[in-house]
Amino acid sequence: MTDSAEPPRARNVLWRFGPMIYGPTVLFALGEGAVIPLIPVIAAQLGADVATAALVAAALVVGQLCGNLPAGWAVARIGERLTMAVAGGIAFIGVVALAFAPVLGVFAASVFLIGFCAAAFGLARHSFMTTRVPLAFRARALSLLGGTFRLGMFIGPFIAAALLAVFGDEHAAIWFFGGCLVACVLLVLFGPDPEQQVAPLDEPLTGEDTGEPVSGSIPASALRAAHDPRSAGVFRTMWRFRGVLGRLGLAAATLAAVRSARQVVLPLWGVSIGLDAQTIALVVGISGAIDFALFYASGQVMDRFGRLWAALPAMILMGSGIVALALTHDLDSSAMWFAMFAAVLGVGNGLSSGILLTLGADVAPESDPAPFLGSWRTLTDAGGALSPLLVSGIAAISSLALATGVIGLIGFAGAALFAVFVPRFVPHARGARGS
Repeated sequence: MTDSAEPPRARNVLWRFGPMIYGPTVLFALGEGAVIPLIPVIAAQLGADVATAALVAAALVVGQLCGNLPAGWAVARIGERLTMAVAGGIAFIGVVALAFAPVLGVFAASVFLIGFCAAAFGLARHSFMTTRVPLAFRARALSLLGGTFRLGMFIGPFIAAALLAVFGDEHAAIWFFGGCLVACVLLVLFGPDPEQQVAPLDEPLTGEDTGEPVSGSIPASALRAAHDPRSAGVFRTMWRFRGVLGRLGLAAATLAAVRSARQVVLPLWGVSIGLDAQTIALVVGISGAIDFALFYASGQVMDRFGRLWAALPAMILMGSGIVALALTHDLDSSAMWFAMFAAVLGVGNGLSSGILLTLGADVAPESDPAPFLGSWRTLTDAGGALSPLLVSGIAAISSLALATGVIGLIGFAGAALFAVFVPRFVPHARGARGS
């Protein structure tokens, strides 16, 4: 396989994923990106202090954690398309409840439900692409998936800021999310069926890969796995693959923890230094713009040089940026430092685009990846769910600055874990061409 031959093949396969995977992902992320920066703000309006607002924001990732278990079952039983449609419909119910929440408890429960549905939506996409994207450009395909999510997270806060400027009400962003979900469900239901448009790969994903899309029938091993009730057991799969999950999965969980804490810390930091909601949304949006700009470069790096060359710099950069931010809270120029380190975190997160999706696909069993990916995403989402809780707890007993510094240290620990375990468990992914 030559350099000149591969890109057209990659583009041909990735282009076919547009209406079935990338389009709905952009819509879902647009709405979510508009609402996430405002969750602590609305929680504060409903009577929450800083620590409680962090707890409410954490309900999103806690919902994602809890949603992976039924999501794995749903994907195995009804397929990716219906799982995405059902998740989008239930998320719309959560958005309506979010808009009309009279008290903080109802608001937090609605945030949890949206996170629950986001898990099912995400697992369906991940499982589909794991079985249908050749190894030679897997990282680019999954980085593009991460990039479409980042596109929503980039544009969403700017839309929220514009809606705030026009309507002067945070609930306008919530209704925008609802409109995105309606469009998303319609595209999933009436667009091309992903399970008919692209057939699963027939060749082993860990062996030699030609880069060609496979249009043949589903392998018999995959059919047997799909009808084996034991294959969909998330806890059984966790035990079977406890070695890789307890090592490489732990490293992935630290990255998820830093990412999740970043989404909570930045809005909370803006609130704690006295910025208004529109300014916070703009700063988060600029960070998302930098994040989004780097997503495809991350995939290129992973495919050509290896997964570690994306994961390690990203973790070091995010850890350093968060630790530095923790030292600026009481400075006179705290708003300037807030904007600067939000940009640094955007660079670090952009460099890691698609890495969790790619590593999960790399180590998943080829014949029946959905239960393993449910386990993998449960573990990574656990890291994402615990870090906002950690921020909330430390902020409650000490200060937001100390909580932020602890998250930075977790980033440094994760960099060390990636350095040790990526070469051990993903040796075939040092380069798509066998570098």
